[in-house]
Amino acid sequence: MLKLKYVYAAAILAALVFALGIWNPFPAKADRGVSLVPPKFKVDPFWPKPLPAPGGHQWVTGEPGGSCVDSRDHIFTVNRGNLTANDGTTSVASPPVLEYDPEGNLVNSWGDRTILPDGLHGCFFDQQDNIYIAGNADAIVQKYTHDGTLLLQIGTKGLFDTSDGTATGTPLNSSHTLLHRPADIAVDPENGDIYIADGYGNFRVVVFDKNGNFLRQWGSGPGTDPGQFGTSGHPHCVVLGKEGLVYTCDRANHRIEVFDKQGTWLRDIRVDPPSPLDQSTLRACDIDFSIDKNQTWIYDTDLGSDKVWIMNRSLGTIVGSLGRAGQMAGEFIFPHTATVDSKGNLYVAETVNGRRIQKFVNLGHSPE
Repeated sequence: MLKLKYVYAAAILAALVFALGIWNPFPAKADRGVSLVPPKFKVDPFWPKPLPAPGGHQWVTGEPGGSCVDSRDHIFTVNRGNLTANDGTTSVASPPVLEYDPEGNLVNSWGDRTILPDGLHGCFFDQQDNIYIAGNADAIVQKYTHDGTLLLQIGTKGLFDTSDGTATGTPLNSSHTLLHRPADIAVDPENGDIYIADGYGNFRVVVFDKNGNFLRQWGSGPGTDPGQFGTSGHPHCVVLGKEGLVYTCDRANHRIEVFDKQGTWLRDIRVDPPSPLDQSTLRACDIDFSIDKNQTWIYDTDLGSDKVWIMNRSLGTIVGSLGRAGQMAGEFIFPHTATVDSKGNLYVAETVNGRRIQKFVNLGHSPE
């Protein structure tokens, strides 16, 4: 009887750990002296705080299309404002750009939807705390000051890099001035070059200098060969590592492709979970890295399996996960983007039916 009590208690503890969104490990074999013990996380169910309700009209974000963090660890979301009947008759769309402090308080909001890209999708902060925003229903990437003054636009709003200039035309994948439904942005801290995942219509990564002048591109089409990108709108993310390499999400082919800055393909990191229940085809949606100097861990959002995979970057292996399908704290519906603050905390924005952002507190086990 005493033994049964211990077993029962252990089962309850395990269930609580999973429900709180704490890291769920998989067995892994050490290799080449690289640690396979990733950081642990716990969801903060009280982050963010409720949005304002001016005049009794509750702000609702609709789908957050992107998330990014500034130098003060303030989290920004770019929100589509597409409310549904379930949001109630007194709800109104929030401003498109929302700024939260580390405690989850809303400290600023701004944005004109007639000027911002349609289908807001992806954001990024440079070292001067300027924010770059893309839109996968439009043909532009814009650069704003921290508080919302437009500084630069790449592309022409509503004019696509296609055979007839419309969103439904044949993708040309070649313009030096136009884009076609871009998904994500990264900026090189060394020289300000702007890397764009021009992915929902075109199949390329395209690079512009800090003034918006074309420099180069790569990605030869919607194929599966190394250096190409899959169909259904890819590349879906672009991220620069500390070592100077370019990581891109080929969502349809469940892989992360790694290039040098000139576009030379170097390797694929396959996102192949060990469980047959997690074999979706949307396993590489967005990534960010751990904050240690070697960026040991990749956090990868898998919107097909409703999880965030924790991967060893150098080995390319999955060693753990966060979340599962559901609407409770620590669970996910369509986890779309991930961003990490300077303390190693992880923020995951859910789109489509998820329509929220969650904070996962780093419990202090990230390697230094």
